[in-house]
Amino acid sequence: MFTGIVAAVGKISSITPLGSESDAGVRLTVDAGGLPMADVALGDSIALNGACMTVVSKTANGFTVDVSRESLNRTAGLDAVGEVNLEKALTLADRLGGHLVSGHVDGLGVVRKFEPVGESMELVVEAPRDLAKFLAYKGSIVVNGVSLTVNRVADTAQACEFSINLIPHTVEVTTLKHLKAGSKVNLEIDLIARYVERMLSLKA
Repeated sequence: MFTGIVAAVGKISSITPLGSESDAGVRLTVDAGGLPMADVALGDSIALNGACMTVVSKTANGFTVDVSRESLNRTAGLDAVGEVNLEKALTLADRLGGHLVSGHVDGLGVVRKFEPVGESMELVVEAPRDLAKFLAYKGSIVVNGVSLTVNRVADTAQACEFSINLIPHTVEVTTLKHLKAGSKVNLEIDLIARYVERMLSLKA
C-alpha cells in the first residue's frame, strides 16, 4: 500500500530487455534520487509513476525492477529513460498524507490541458469511460503516482474528463511538471470507490 505522496523524483537510467521475444519484459535500472535506500531490501515494493514494482537488486545509486510486457502495455512512462515519481510502500508507522493507494494502474488517461491558473496549474485529463463512475467532485484520484483531488468532472459519450488544481509545490516536487497536452498518464481510482462499486453490483 502507498499514499500517493511522492517521496522523491528518480530517473530510469537504463532499460535492458529480458529476452528476445516480442512479449519479453524489461529490467529497469533506477537512480533513486533523494529516496533513502538504507531500509530497502530485495523484494520490497516501490511505486514508479504509480505502478507498484518489486526491487530485484540494489545498485550504488538506486535499484532495479523487472517489468512484464503486460505491465508495459498498460502503463505510461516506464518504457523510456527519464524521470519517474518514487514512493516506498507504507509502514504502519507512516502518516497517511494522501489516501490509500494500491499501486495498481486502472487505466491510461490523456492530458487535454495543462495551463497556469493564477499561481497554480490546471490539469485536465481525459479518462477511459469505464472509470467515469469512480470519479467524483472532491474525490481522490492518483495521476502518475500522485494523490490528487478532483475539482470538476464532465462525462462524454466516449470518455470522462476531470480537472485538478495543482499547487506550485506539487508541480515542483513531482514529474507532473513535464506534462503537456497529449501526454499519457497512469490513473488509479480511489480504493474505497472500488469496493463500493463491487458491493452495489452484487444482487441481494
